[in-house]
Amino acid sequence: MEQLLLLLIFLPLVGALAAALSGNAAKHVALASSIVSLALALITICNFTPDASTQFMVDQPWIRELGINFHVGIDGISIITVLLTNVLVPLIILAGYQHNYKSPNAFFALILFMQSGLLLVFTALDAFLFYIGWEAALIPIYFICAVWGGKDRIKVNMKFFVYTIAGSLFMLLGIIYLYLQNPAKNFDIQAFYNLNLDFTQQAWIFWAFFVAFAIKMPIFPFHTWQPNTYTEAPAVGTMLLSGIMLKMGIYGVIRWLLPIVPLGVQEWGHTAIILSVIGIVYASLIAFTQKNAKKLVAYSSIAHVGLISAGIFALNQQGMQGAIVQMLSHGINVVGLFFVLDIISSRLKTNKISELGGIAKQAPQLAIVALIIVLGTVALPGTNGFIGEFLLLVGVYQYNVWIAVFAGLTIIFGAVYMLRMYQNIMLGKTNDLTVSFTDIKGSEKVVLYTVCALVILLGVYPKPVLQLSEASVQHLIEQVTQKLTLVN
Repeated sequence: MEQLLLLLIFLPLVGALAAALSGNAAKHVALASSIVSLALALITICNFTPDASTQFMVDQPWIRELGINFHVGIDGISIITVLLTNVLVPLIILAGYQHNYKSPNAFFALILFMQSGLLLVFTALDAFLFYIGWEAALIPIYFICAVWGGKDRIKVNMKFFVYTIAGSLFMLLGIIYLYLQNPAKNFDIQAFYNLNLDFTQQAWIFWAFFVAFAIKMPIFPFHTWQPNTYTEAPAVGTMLLSGIMLKMGIYGVIRWLLPIVPLGVQEWGHTAIILSVIGIVYASLIAFTQKNAKKLVAYSSIAHVGLISAGIFALNQQGMQGAIVQMLSHGINVVGLFFVLDIISSRLKTNKISELGGIAKQAPQLAIVALIIVLGTVALPGTNGFIGEFLLLVGVYQYNVWIAVFAGLTIIFGAVYMLRMYQNIMLGKTNDLTVSFTDIKGSEKVVLYTVCALVILLGVYPKPVLQLSEASVQHLIEQVTQKLTLVN
């Protein structure tokens, strides 16, 4: 089974090379590669035992002199992010079928290269390897946004790059410090878990890691790069950023921050929750004022991720389980939303809400699938968004009632601005611009029907996802609380 995980990580690199050499056939090669990766991910899940153990482990020396190993594995937490990545990448590639990109071989090769970096982040059990994957995933998305983005792409993308690199530098300093404190002089994750660091050490390492993860998610006040980047990036880039890449930050908090520095989390976790809740309210209020639909969804994403972050730092079973389920649900929903907006933009050359209206009369199929995705986003019971947000609110409520009240605003506000956006775009009378709008077809149907099926399936029957992660989440919570008990 070791070979299965290696195939999962490195197959996209082979696909990227093949796509780069395929010219105009690159999108077909990329899609084929991503479908094979999805099949491997499903085989991995079928062979996964839902307990707290790490499975499919590979641990081989890489740079012996520095104690760096190629150490990867999958547990109940990482398997959700591996599944998310391999489900969304083929959908995102298929979403790019409707565009004629310049240098399509480079474009689709970069997507697959990024997929490999993401999978390395989600499976790495060596801190140096984790950092390599973290940076490897950034390089392709930078070029995707810088080369194929909108008219302000250079300025906006530079801000995104500077933010992310600055956060990565803080994390690298934290990793190096942990390495120097480790008597075994290696980067093994379990060795880092076992370090006996005092309060001061844990406090500053908390911030070194948290800043990097908070920028990636993003959490207030580290969010300012996100709305413009999502707006200026090509649609496929926005889907990669919002659907998968921001989950790197959430995963980093769960896998690396909480178990390594529990004292730091105990001291500063409340501050992180407050920042998360501020982000929920702030982003929701800003979303009300947006005239551009793509930017509205970008601010909506900040609000939803704020609730996920608050649930994680609540440090209880419900909040953590809700965060993991919501990572999957948010990724599916936000990719669907951005693709709907991309279809509208590609036909009408605008995402300004005031210029749209009456699209449902011209494109009833698009209107129906868009409504299903919007309902999933606002957490209607029976959709995929409900179970995750319910568990998150329960987790935050157990932590603090008043914080839960403000955190719950993400659902109330979200329902208002998302349904209002839907009403203004899809309903009402057609105008001179929308009267000639055509309904979805071909690859557009495949992507949106798949997304809708996942919205309903995960909403009606979330049990398999919950079972995959439950034991690992419980083990993580016990690990953190046990350390805190021993210290206190």
